[in-house]
Amino acid sequence: MRKVIVNSTPIIALSKVGRLGLLQQMYGEIIIPYAVYQEVTEKNDAAVRAIKDNASWMHIVRISDQADRKMYKARLHEGEVEVMILAQEIHADLVIIDDLAARKTAEYLGLTLTGTIGILVKAKRLGLISEVMPIIKEMESHNIYFSESLISRIRKLANE
Repeated sequence: MRKVIVNSTPIIALSKVGRLGLLQQMYGEIIIPYAVYQEVTEKNDAAVRAIKDNASWMHIVRISDQADRKMYKARLHEGEVEVMILAQEIHADLVIIDDLAARKTAEYLGLTLTGTIGILVKAKRLGLISEVMPIIKEMESHNIYFSESLISRIRKLANE
């Protein structure tokens, strides 16, 4: 089983459009650092309900070395910090994260990464969804916005 760690934004975005199950279909199980779990469950919204409804394939894990937090605090949020630390501790196969600063940090650390858009494009290639752009439009209706340049890149990646 691949070790896949997911940050809060992909969980929230996929939950809002009823597509969190794509992660299970694609990876079987996912790992959520404890700080990400705390971030996602602060509000009683779609993400909270989705985590509670899908708890059997989502594993909440605490990082081992709390001292490592100091190295990342300047640029990243608490959940992102724990994603980086946990990915290194367990030798993650994939990190799913959207924030640009966190993505740059993950790249610097040599972590394999994707984001919410990458998940949707891969889901289309696997035949799990038929189109990406309607899901993107639905995300935008839930106040998850993408730049015009990113929309253009998504269209090319998804062949839509």
